[in-house]
Amino acid sequence: MRDAVSTSARPPEGVALAPPDPALAEDAAGALDDLRTAVPLVQCITNWVVTNFTANVLLAVGASPAMTDIQGEGGVFAELADGLLVNTGTPTAEQRGAAYEAVAARRRAGRAWVLDPVAVGALPVRTALARGLLDFRPALVRGNASEVIGLAGGAGGRGTDATDDVDAARDAAAELSARTGCAVAVSGPVDLVRAADGTVVRVPHGTPLLTKVTGGGCALGALMAAFTAVREDPAAAALAATTVYTLAAEDAAAGSSGPGSFAVALLDRLHALTSEEVAARAGLSREEGAR
Repeated sequence: MRDAVSTSARPPEGVALAPPDPALAEDAAGALDDLRTAVPLVQCITNWVVTNFTANVLLAVGASPAMTDIQGEGGVFAELADGLLVNTGTPTAEQRGAAYEAVAARRRAGRAWVLDPVAVGALPVRTALARGLLDFRPALVRGNASEVIGLAGGAGGRGTDATDDVDAARDAAAELSARTGCAVAVSGPVDLVRAADGTVVRVPHGTPLLTKVTGGGCALGALMAAFTAVREDPAAAALAATTVYTLAAEDAAAGSSGPGSFAVALLDRLHALTSEEVAARAGLSREEGAR
């Protein structure tokens, strides 16, 4: 599925960012080391279009993927997994049942899970599913601006494509946080991560090539689920995942001739990226007074 992800290492015209906060970069770097030590088992109930790429992204960064998405096993496996992603991209009846089993198990155990509301607001079955899953309190919601707006009750975009700017989703992100206590990550030219307490951090990394690879956004949701295994704060998990993913994407784009070579290079860079590089290069900025 194709949706909006980070598309530029520089903020677009009209987007002013605060100076980078080195402490945020250090935490993202530490999270990468912690993930590679823990090798978290990540259950992905995701869409069939992106399954292979998502699994390879998790393997490349150092996690262990499990695409366990059938009824009768969704909840059982969710009790074992270190992280859980539910992605609404191709919601078959079987997947819908497995998703409810899995999130119910995580809710009972008080453990984090990530919701990626693909095409929500634009398509009715996905919208009903994602809004129903909100009752099970995801720790983190990740989507493009149109999906976040649609999940909160507004009009969505054009299928999986964003038709709204990241900043247009601020109120929707705040509403979702107030309703469920979740953190919200809005993907776009400059990613926005809103913690449940209202703190907002921007991530100004990435490349336009991410929008030319199937699963470019969906894989980021899975990566966030992996980082929830090593960061109790879901906003910190979202920031670590977004930072690692978009820095690796910048590097991959620099040596690629197009989407095909970029997709392969992205896996290589996710595997090779070091915590020292993350700490030195990440330009994460905290917005003053954002609540």
